[in-house]
Amino acid sequence: MRKMIPLNYKTDRKLPRLCWTEDGNVPYLSFPLLEETGLVVHGFPTRLGGVSTGPYATMNFSFTRGDDPEHVKENYRRMADAIGADPARLVLSFQTHTTNVRRVTEADAGKGIFKERDYRDVDGLITDVPGITLATFYADCVPLYFLDPVRRAVGLSHSGWRGTAARMGRATLQAMAREFGTEPEDVLCCVGPSICRDCFEVGAEVAEAFQESFDPSRWKDLFDRKENGKYQLDLWKANEIILLEAGVKPEHIQVTDLCTRCNPDYLFSHRFHGEKRGNMAAFLGLKA
Repeated sequence: MRKMIPLNYKTDRKLPRLCWTEDGNVPYLSFPLLEETGLVVHGFPTRLGGVSTGPYATMNFSFTRGDDPEHVKENYRRMADAIGADPARLVLSFQTHTTNVRRVTEADAGKGIFKERDYRDVDGLITDVPGITLATFYADCVPLYFLDPVRRAVGLSHSGWRGTAARMGRATLQAMAREFGTEPEDVLCCVGPSICRDCFEVGAEVAEAFQESFDPSRWKDLFDRKENGKYQLDLWKANEIILLEAGVKPEHIQVTDLCTRCNPDYLFSHRFHGEKRGNMAAFLGLKA
């Protein structure tokens, strides 16, 4: 069943909207830009439809925050079933706010859930193996989805403010080019739900990182200084600029305007919920 998502969007822009999809009572968000290709399984779940309890209720995907591991595994099974993925072939990142991107092969299937991860410091995953589904984690940071429909490859990356300042989107495209021969102009990119500019107040050190990373002509689009000396930072716009400057076509980029902190009943937010909470996950894989 599909319907317009009943959440709090930040604008009334005439953008292609994320769809709210319920399959087996698991609500998740999907991008029309990706879905219309027919090449991938993908989704961004809400915090609804799982079995976790307490501050993790109910759809938590983190094994490291104190939740019951069996509950987390069941959440993965439900989400995999909902999007048409094989839970035994999910592959999880090991995020530490880097721009490291790892190529995922058939040998990696199940790592992070049913097998130990033999890697760490990996915030981006790429693969060209059909049936492998990538997963990365969020509670305000930006999920970046990549599909190369020409060479049949996908990428999924976690981009917080550190990753964005270091241009994680570009790093992912470079990794796909190196491993698969991907050309940026072929790639479809989606910038997923995360904290919005109005909710993301940062200190001067963060603003300075973006001043170093972006041309001064872009600063007014990215942040503004408040009377208290803090800044409001726009991670959505920053990632859009990064993708454009890396060679992705404007018509191949879909940017959400759905804020995690503005929707705490539906989405986990570090800024709203604090440390005692669950994590959401982004999922993307080539159809088997």
